[in-house]
Amino acid sequence: MRKEDRYGGVIEWFVRNMPAAATELQYTDPFQLLIAVMLSAQCTDKRVNMITPALFKAFPVPEALAAASPEAVYEYIRSVSYPNSKARHLVGMARTLLSEFDGRVPSEVDELQKLPGVGRKTANVIASVVYNKPVMAVDTHVFRVSGRIGLTTDSKTPLATERELVRHIPEALLVRAHHWLILHGRYVCLARNPKCGTCGLQPWCKHFAGNEDR
Repeated sequence: MRKEDRYGGVIEWFVRNMPAAATELQYTDPFQLLIAVMLSAQCTDKRVNMITPALFKAFPVPEALAAASPEAVYEYIRSVSYPNSKARHLVGMARTLLSEFDGRVPSEVDELQKLPGVGRKTANVIASVVYNKPVMAVDTHVFRVSGRIGLTTDSKTPLATERELVRHIPEALLVRAHHWLILHGRYVCLARNPKCGTCGLQPWCKHFAGNEDR
């Protein structure tokens, strides 16, 4: 199957079956989403959503978080993965927001990456979800699903995957495509036991075709 045909079929299926895909993280403003995405690294959205209400209440604005100690923040996030480093990064992020961006979450990926604890994936999520920028955040789900389906070919790094997806997915759909692939990886194309038998992407999936040939 030509890659163009695979992309065409996959995109058409997602447009038809997941027209309103969106993040499962709960937030009310860009600052809260930035915190939630930082916490979600190597942690489930479900777990993050359990702890953020109290965290957001305690530190509702960058000024409050910047004035806190990492030890104080740790008490609210101790149940997520790597709470010590995330607490330090959250405080550092808030202080940098105030010192360099007047307390406002920037919209550009390069500027977002100046914030402590914010890598390219997190920056792309914020730019995409908050500011509707045509960028593609690649987490473990996106990386795995893209390779399995055959949307990427021998992509060894998240950046290589990002570049290939951006090259083939229409710009107007990139914001939704990020969520399509994440949600598909979270609920269908699981890491250890993908639900291939009930997957709607069977006709275009390279992994499924390879298994059928055996």
